[in-house]
Amino acid sequence: MKRSHEIVNPPRREGALLVGHAGRDGAGLARSLDELSLLADTAGAKVLGSVVQRRGTIQSRTFIGKGKVAEVKERVDELNADMTIFNDDLSPPQVRNLEKELGVKVVDRSELILDIFAKRARTRESRLQVELAQLEYTLPRLTGMWKHLERQAGGIGTRGPGETQLEVDRRRVRERIAMLKRELKAVERERETQRRRRRREFRTALVGYTNAGKSTLFNALTRSNVFVENRLFATLDATTRQMVSPARQVALVTDTVGFIRKLPHHLVASFHSTLVEAIEADLLLHVIDAADPDFRRQMVAVEGVLEEILETPRPTTLVFNKADLLTDDTVTSGLRAEFPNALVVSGATGEGLDALRSLVWQQASEHALVRAS
Repeated sequence: MKRSHEIVNPPRREGALLVGHAGRDGAGLARSLDELSLLADTAGAKVLGSVVQRRGTIQSRTFIGKGKVAEVKERVDELNADMTIFNDDLSPPQVRNLEKELGVKVVDRSELILDIFAKRARTRESRLQVELAQLEYTLPRLTGMWKHLERQAGGIGTRGPGETQLEVDRRRVRERIAMLKRELKAVERERETQRRRRRREFRTALVGYTNAGKSTLFNALTRSNVFVENRLFATLDATTRQMVSPARQVALVTDTVGFIRKLPHHLVASFHSTLVEAIEADLLLHVIDAADPDFRRQMVAVEGVLEEILETPRPTTLVFNKADLLTDDTVTSGLRAEFPNALVVSGATGEGLDALRSLVWQQASEHALVRAS
């Protein structure tokens, strides 16, 4: 038993080497790797360096070319890395081949994001959603988890048990997936009951790239105190609060999970019930980090996910957040000129929030008139 005054050392952070391929990201590779580094840090890894393949096509066997695999292996040994994290999704055979060549764990972008979601999930619904996404990601990769039985293959009475165990695992995973889907349908029915009660109210949803400051803006608009952290995916669960005008007009505001480039398809599908809050909103506020030089690419990523989940387009207003971090007035002026219908605000300082509230109340009044007619 440790004495109360003893200092317990925190668990060692795994050292990670990042690997990118310019064939998939092109000009945006540098920023994409910066984002991958933030994802790795959020997941608890320590980024030791990166290797980039700038030329050549995607290799079916190892994703990167033979020479680059050798370079990655050299860097792994030099840095004493525990894993490599690839900036793209890898096929199960590619993961197996790379782990054999490199001698360390290989993680792709989707697996990394799923791991972060698993760490951040707090409510029963988000835990169910994340587990479902993880199992659907894992199912086609189960074969590789039984590669250790290959050494026994061919011996009398040994091939069958390996194949049997694999099929048992597959069946268990499929059964668990089916059970999770049933549980999520039950949760979705509960949410639908809540949504039916809310449909008389004007509803607006904050959507946007992860870490754009949606939760800070949500707290400022609704005088709430939801969790805020300057990290990716701080919010996984949709939270709805009332926003009340001086004239006692009420609107419902929902804070939603952040999006990201190359968001795993399994996650989008699993979080569908949460994203319904955005699908059914009367007004979407697309929150953008105005201080991020890469905000245009982030806007495109968010618009892509919205196109995937929205059956019909919703009225959307661009809201450039974090205006307090814009030190050059010409940047703010440029944003207003390029996006004349957008609002420039700061959830942290309150700058521009009166104009944002006025927009919501105007839209709410117009919505009420339409319903009354």
